[in-house]
Order: sequence, then C-alpha cells, then structure tokens
Amino acid sequence: MSNSPAHSTPTALVAGLLTDLLRAPAGICSRGEDTPLIPSLNAALSRPRPARRAGRIEDHGFIGDLRTGALVDRDGGIAWLCPQRFDAPAVFASLLGTEEHGLWRLGPAAPDGCAPAADRRRYLAGTLILESTWITRDGTVQVLDFMPPTGQAPQLVRIVRGVSGRVPMHSLLRARPGYGLHTPQLDLGDGRASVDLGTGRLWLEASAPTRAADGDLLCDFTVCEGESLALTLSWTEGHDVPPPPVAPAGLLKGTQDFWRDWTARSTYRGPYREAVERSLITLKALTYAPTGAIAAAATTSLPEEIGGVRNWDYRYCWLRDSAMIVEAFLRCGSTEEARAWIDWLRTVMGDRPEDLQIMYGVGGERTLVESALGWLPGFMGSAPVRIGNAAAGQLQLDVYGEVVGALYEAQLRDPALAPVVAPLVTDLVARLEEIWAQPDEGIWEIRGPRRQFVHSKVMAWTAVDRAVRLIEAGHARGPLARWRALREEIHAQVCEHGYDEERNTFTQYYGSAELDAALLQIALTGFLPPQDKRVVGTVEAVQRELSVQGGYLLRYHTEGARPGVDGLAGDEGAFLVCSGWLIAALALIGRVDEAEILTDGLLAARSDLGLLAEEWDPHLGRQLGNLPQGFSHLAVVLAALAVEPARAGGRTRVGVTA
Repeated sequence: MSNSPAHSTPTALVAGLLTDLLRAPAGICSRGEDTPLIPSLNAALSRPRPARRAGRIEDHGFIGDLRTGALVDRDGGIAWLCPQRFDAPAVFASLLGTEEHGLWRLGPAAPDGCAPAADRRRYLAGTLILESTWITRDGTVQVLDFMPPTGQAPQLVRIVRGVSGRVPMHSLLRARPGYGLHTPQLDLGDGRASVDLGTGRLWLEASAPTRAADGDLLCDFTVCEGESLALTLSWTEGHDVPPPPVAPAGLLKGTQDFWRDWTARSTYRGPYREAVERSLITLKALTYAPTGAIAAAATTSLPEEIGGVRNWDYRYCWLRDSAMIVEAFLRCGSTEEARAWIDWLRTVMGDRPEDLQIMYGVGGERTLVESALGWLPGFMGSAPVRIGNAAAGQLQLDVYGEVVGALYEAQLRDPALAPVVAPLVTDLVARLEEIWAQPDEGIWEIRGPRRQFVHSKVMAWTAVDRAVRLIEAGHARGPLARWRALREEIHAQVCEHGYDEERNTFTQYYGSAELDAALLQIALTGFLPPQDKRVVGTVEAVQRELSVQGGYLLRYHTEGARPGVDGLAGDEGAFLVCSGWLIAALALIGRVDEAEILTDGLLAARSDLGLLAEEWDPHLGRQLGNLPQGFSHLAVVLAALAVEPARAGGRTRVGVTA
C-alpha cells in the first residue's frame, strides 16, 4: 500500500518543509557543486533509466479540495483539471488528447525533452497530499501536490523540496481553456502571472522567475538539499482582482490537518483499515461541499475499452451512486456527509417528486446535454470524448430503492434525521407506486429498448419495504395497508416472471435467459433470506457465468461488434463494484474463504496509490474507465464490511448495499 511504513520518509520531512519553505532563494545552494550524492545511490544512478512505458489510466494520482479535482501523472504532469468545479470545462485536458490540449508538468529538467517518471510516489498517511520522488544523477527531489479544502476558490499547490544534491527543475504550465480548444491570453506582472480563461482567471504564484512563450508559462530553477519552494495556481471568477498572496506552508499544514482529522472519525477498525481509509478519503474527495452532491467520478470519457466508444461523462451526481456512497459513509461513522447529501436531495426534489431525475449537475442542474468534443482524440485514441450525459432523461426505477434505502439507513444511524427523511421517503414511494410496473433503462443505463429488468423491480420492492418499516416504526405517515400489499405484489411478480426455475437463478429481465451482476442485490437487500435456494443459486450462476480471469465480474455479456442488450457495440472490462457485491453476497451465504480471496483480488487491482477506476481488464492487467470511480471505492468498503463480521462468526448485515 502507498502509506505502508516501509515506504515512509522520516517524520522530519514535513516539519523541515514547513520551516525551510521559501527560506532560500531558488537556485542558490549553500553546498558546493561537487558535493557527492548519497553513496548508496551511486550504483543505481549509474544504470540507464528504463524507457517509460505507455501511459495507463492507473498511472495517475488524484488530488482534490471537495469542489474539483486534478489527475497527476507519474512524470509530474497534471493532465486533467477543471478549475471551478468537477463538471466545469477543463483547462488541462491532455489526459484525453495530447500535450497541446493543456497540462502542467513539474519535475526534473530533461535535456532530451522526455520528462522522467517519478521513482516512487505515495500519499502522506491519512491525507490526499501526493508525494512524488525523483532520484536523478544530480540528486533527489520531492514534489508535494495538493488542493487545500479551504472552502474558498480552488487552489492547486505544488511544493518542491530538495532532498540531496542539486537538481535542475522545469515547470511548464500550458492552460488551454474549453477542454484544450483555446490558447489563452497571458499576463506577467507584479510577481504573478495570470491566464485569462474568459469566464475567470488563473493566477500562478511562484518562488522562481516565470516567463511566457507561445501561450505557455515556463519556470526553470535548481533546488538544492534542504531547500523548498512553491508554485501555486489559484482560480478567481473575476478578471482583474488577484487572490490574496498565498502561504504554502500554512496551506500544507491546514490540508494535512483537515484530512487527518476527518479520517480519525472513521469507526472502521478492521483488518482492511488502510485500504478502507484510502477509499473513504477518495469518496470524500468526490463530494462537492457547496451543495452536498457527490460526483460519480472526477473525469469524463476514460474508455471502458481501449479504442472503443464506451466513453461517458461521470462528473455528475447520480442518485444511485451517491445514495450507496452515503450509506457506506454512515456505516463507517460519517453522518456529516449524509446530512449534506440529504439537504442536496431535498433541494433537487423540491415538491415535485414526479420530476425526479436519475442524475444532476453537482450544483443541482437538470440539463446535462450530451455532446462530443471532436478536437480531442481521446485517451489512447478512444473516441468520442463526451461531455454531458443523455442518461439524465432516462427512467431507472432502481434509483428509488437506493435513495430510500440510504434515507432509511440515515435515520437508523441518526434518529434526529427521521422527521427530515420521512416526507422524502413517502413522496418517493407515492411516485414509485404509479410507475413501478413500467419497463425502464435499468441500473446500467441501456441505450436500447426499455425492458422489465429484474433488478429494477427488486429495488422498487426495497423502496416500498423501507417505507413500510418507517411507517410501522411510527416515524412516517402513509397508506400502510396499501403499501404492504404493493410490496407483496412486486415480490410475487419478480418471483414469477424473473426466476428461471430450471436453472435455479433469477435472470436479467422478464423472459430472458441472460444474467446480470446487479441480481446480487437480491441477496443484499433482504428480498429473500440468504439461505433461500434461489438466492444461493443466483449467486452461483452469476459467479459462474459472468466471472472472468481473477474472479472479477462482468456486469453482463456484451456482443462485440454487434449491439447487445444495452444497444451499444463493443466490449468492456470487469465492473469493479460488482466484485464488492459478490464478496458481500458470498459472505452472506457463508462462503467466507472465497469472499476473502476475492477481496484480495479486488485490492490487487488498485494502483500503487490505492486508486481504482471503473473497470479492470483481466487480460491486459490494467484499469479502464473514469478515475477515480466512486462505485469502485465503494466496492472496497463493502467488501471489508462484509468479510470481517462473517469471519468473526457474526452475520453480514443485510441492507440496500450489504
């Protein structure tokens, strides 16, 4: 893991950074030029550096400030940044194109122009502060990248620290507004450079001289042992008023304290604590603090198949994803995020539950028009690059189950929330009562014909069941007898039309023979008892027919060049949240050893920083899809919460998401 003691630097690193920051001017060394490097590094440095392999999605680290986020490549290049908020236009978009589409690279100067990859990287323990280390012939240097969660306009801070020797450094800031389409106007003056974005301005404050050339901001300096300097990029909405001068040392300490204070509140103390902590930090970083929304991922259009067309914009708040993440937060002791999300939900619902969408902009926007950015070639040529998402207008009945389930869980964990969630639950179920029998696009947002998806009906049952329980407990008012009858009607219909008795498994939709990993929710919601033969049979069938190398799960079978049930051509990798569901289901039916083995496999799919994209390609051994993906980090938390009590002899808790 990225935070293991074996990879830790001395604790004096941060303390020294805070005291030495900006003490010495950049490029002025107190040691002679002939000072030898650390002797133990001589042998390693005498060997030629290996050629950098082709970039992968998992090569990127993630930093954020609860408003937006940035992806940092191994070579110190920030390849993705939307400065205002998650779903705003990117100014660094090389992730989905070339360097000409915008990036900010900071690292050791490379005479041949080929920026070297960091030799090691990690997050400072318990934080979202990324530390990258380069060991060069000239010496060793570290860069700390972070975005302070100050609640103010976003800032991106990069602190350079000389560990040994004298290392020439190079910063190239190439802002290209409009997802790489435009070359902006630059301004140098008063010690700060600025970039006109049209709708705002970026301000670069550096401890070394900055120059402009061909629409880029360049900075060259040498850092020596014991020296530190900082480069800070700030965004302001106005054009003329610069932000106050930054104090990088204070921002570093404040960011470190924020994350460590937050992680200390977690109630999870099990054997997967380090992995759960990293996933919870990542999920927290996907929250949009101004509203309480939670973005499904920080990026758009990272491909589910290299070279394929399954490239989607996930920078919005899906009710389903956010509800499941809120429930995971609650089960790990975090109620603050649940309260903020419930406030956001009340705002977007208003008094018209009949107009509920399945996703919104993180600010609550309803219009998410989908379009393609033709000037971007896509990650490794995977086009089109899309912004917006047409699925916002779909009917997905399962959303009612996930949302009501999270609301029900919230009032269990925090009884003071019962009066708040009760009207939301009854309004949602009253609307569901009118539409539950319709076919829909389902959890996987198919772009083919609507169908009677079994998972959608199971989650409709879940919503009604939780509403009935809330009324029975005296926390809500509603037509109890009628909703009890509705609950039974949905249950009977699913068992009659969605179950294949000959194969002893539920199927993807009424009358089909296909399977779907979402059927695992039959076990996890309590739709049937865990030891019911239909539950065990479905878990076994899904595992048998949808498993790929390594035990990972496909969502369902695709058809290659021919459009399948989802209406799309092409294939995809294993969907990682499905591994979390399978692990929880196996623990629930008593197969704990198998659940533990699959948990190890899920953790092995993470990057060196503990991050997960949406999918895993078992054949190429690489991640696919948007990064970081909330659903995938949810899988880690679900797996840990399921396996530990089952191994201890207890019973895995049944709920909307296990």
